[in-house]
Amino acid sequence: MRLSSIRARVALLSAFFALVLVGSVTVATYVFVARGMDAAAEDTANRLLSAAERVIVRLTLQAEAGADRAGLTGAEAESFIGEELMVTLPEVLSQGLIHEGSYALYVIERPGDEPVLKWSGGDDADEGRAEIRDEVFSSGVMQHDHPLGRPILRGLVVSADLGTHVSYIPVDVPGTHAAVLDVIYMPAREEAVLNAMRLPMILVTVLALGAALLLTSLLLRWALSLIENIKVAADSIDVGQLDVHLPEQGDNEIAELARSLNRLIDNLRRRNEAQTRFVADASHELATPVAGIRGYVNILRAWGLEDEGLREEAITAIDRESRRMARLCSDLLSVIRSEEMVDYRSIRYDINGVCREVLASAATRYMAKGFEFVAPDEAPLWLYGDPDRIAEALGILVDNACKYTPAAGIISVTTRRRRDRVIVQVSDNGVGIPTEDLPNVFERFYRSDVSRSQETGGFGLGLAIAKHIVDASGGEISVESALGQGTTFEIALPRRKAGA
Repeated sequence: MRLSSIRARVALLSAFFALVLVGSVTVATYVFVARGMDAAAEDTANRLLSAAERVIVRLTLQAEAGADRAGLTGAEAESFIGEELMVTLPEVLSQGLIHEGSYALYVIERPGDEPVLKWSGGDDADEGRAEIRDEVFSSGVMQHDHPLGRPILRGLVVSADLGTHVSYIPVDVPGTHAAVLDVIYMPAREEAVLNAMRLPMILVTVLALGAALLLTSLLLRWALSLIENIKVAADSIDVGQLDVHLPEQGDNEIAELARSLNRLIDNLRRRNEAQTRFVADASHELATPVAGIRGYVNILRAWGLEDEGLREEAITAIDRESRRMARLCSDLLSVIRSEEMVDYRSIRYDINGVCREVLASAATRYMAKGFEFVAPDEAPLWLYGDPDRIAEALGILVDNACKYTPAAGIISVTTRRRRDRVIVQVSDNGVGIPTEDLPNVFERFYRSDVSRSQETGGFGLGLAIAKHIVDASGGEISVESALGQGTTFEIALPRRKAGA
């Protein structure tokens, strides 16, 4: 798999985001739990502090009561109380809940002396900091300290270390200048919880990351399989095979894309078939007059010099067939020109005036057939478009009507408004079009049996040209006909400019 491929890039990007997402959740969870454990440790340290203060008060009162019972006063009472505290305080602090902490008692015997450690309990009694203790000696105000251990996130790799909670309590011990009790709590239980959850969290993280990568891989494989189908379809189209069909199952973006591409392929197939038919029909139509011309040329070569009548007949036939070829070439050029859509204008013009001009031209050409031409109203009916192109389309429809209508027939062109459109109808009372031929009359080179039986000299291109002109003008064209009763073509054109 190439690193420049979409598969590789999406896989790497998915792995990165999965790692970031799962890793972020894991780290956030661990930090949240670690903060909770640290808060729990601080709460325990505060409870130890409160308990130690109560113990000091209770033992001092008991020692004073003992001195009273012994009848001691003055210096003897102070000495007794101090000795009792030195003996009972370590014993009581090592019992019950109090034993969770570590304790150390520092004493200054006389002013100016250095603090001396009188006794300590627990292996952590040296966790206190001398500078803070000295400040408590001088101020007599209790202080707290929380020296931090390793950073919290390192607990994901090595053993957790939440630091140490230390409280410095000034204690009134008779017989001494000052005393300070260090209350120390090492959060071993809380750290044990964090250490116990480290391995499960790592396992869960690895499993979640693997599941995310697997799911992403499956989704990626599914999406790329659809893209692969599109690639196969594109390759087939490139080599001219238009019989492919992409799967359209599902209601998602890829299925929508597949449906759009299938519509595109169907349109391309229809156009390809139409182009193939167009080339075949054009070749056939051109081959017929060419064959006639070649035949008459051979006749001229064989007998034309001896038979003047035959020579004149051959020359007339050659002229007729050459004119037929010229008309066909002209119609083919009209098809090509109409499809280019390079000269279409959008100007304001009177459609009634255009219709009257088309009818006047037809009346001049078909004067011998004695048609009755019915034109639209004299009042102008304005719309926007290319009057020359519309006149060309109307001329084709009127010319067809004249060709397939018997002498003395009626040819009419009417117009009317319909909401934001102008409707133009070209009607005749001619031979009509069979019902089965109506869906195909706008195809190139299509001629019904009725039109083939007439000696019109047409090639079946006129209606295709007219439809293309109307479509390019933003309009629609339709036909209704009954065999032996006549035909009506209807054109619906927009009245306003596109986007107006």
